[in-house]
Amino acid sequence: MAVIDGKAIAADIREEVKAEVTQLKELGITPKLNVLLVGDDPASVVYARSKEKSCGSVGIEFELRTMPGSTAIEEVLDVIDAWNKDANIHGIMIELPLPKGMDKNVVLEAIDPKKDVDGSHPMNRGYILSGGEGLFPATPQSCIEVLLRSGVKINGKNAVIVGRGETVGKPLVFMLLNQNATVTVCHTKTVDLAHHTKQADIVIAAVGRAKMITADMIKPGAVVVDAGINPAEGGGICGDVDFENAREVAGAITPVPGGVGSLTTVLVQKNVLKAIKLQGLA
Repeated sequence: MAVIDGKAIAADIREEVKAEVTQLKELGITPKLNVLLVGDDPASVVYARSKEKSCGSVGIEFELRTMPGSTAIEEVLDVIDAWNKDANIHGIMIELPLPKGMDKNVVLEAIDPKKDVDGSHPMNRGYILSGGEGLFPATPQSCIEVLLRSGVKINGKNAVIVGRGETVGKPLVFMLLNQNATVTVCHTKTVDLAHHTKQADIVIAAVGRAKMITADMIKPGAVVVDAGINPAEGGGICGDVDFENAREVAGAITPVPGGVGSLTTVLVQKNVLKAIKLQGLA
């Protein structure tokens, strides 16, 4: 059984990003990511600051704009509109959750799809479905990257996704289909979940329930990717997979922490670089 080291894979991608940023700067382009935080959700503040630090380490400019939770949606849309029109801003992200009563869909749909580095605009979601060139969400991309960069062949394999959420499960269906996997989607309402997972060459857990996938649900030698983040008993975080027991059965497995989540920030940075190309700047 091999534990897939997400931190090592993230470090490799970070070096690729650094090299590309250097090349862009030689062309006179300094990649820039702008993040908008409305309200004072403590977790969002932490995420935004960690993005700032991470961008600094690869040479991407970062600007965080904070607005009070009482801000009217019209003011938020005005900020996004100004950022859309600014050619020196290449990526735009909105920290979620937004304050209660503010329509998330209206805000996210206001972002220029070519600057939508979170991959949440309906147009980018459509590109996932059609196999087009767009900007795609970081977490499902992380799941694909940890597989490919660990030498796991997806082509022709039976892949079971447990979870059908908008952020991870649904985009993953099409990303895996684009890699020629045979895809089954399960969720909390699936009858006899273990029947499906036991037939999988690749199990991807993204259901948001701590340790829901147990060792007896995994085919010996299967690859298990855990995209869940849940509070662990006694503090810290754990995934959707019972890691300690599942690792005895799986052929390869990602831990939590140190797995899929390690790649998300650097894949957002990769999206900033892709956005520059989509905007026709490089």
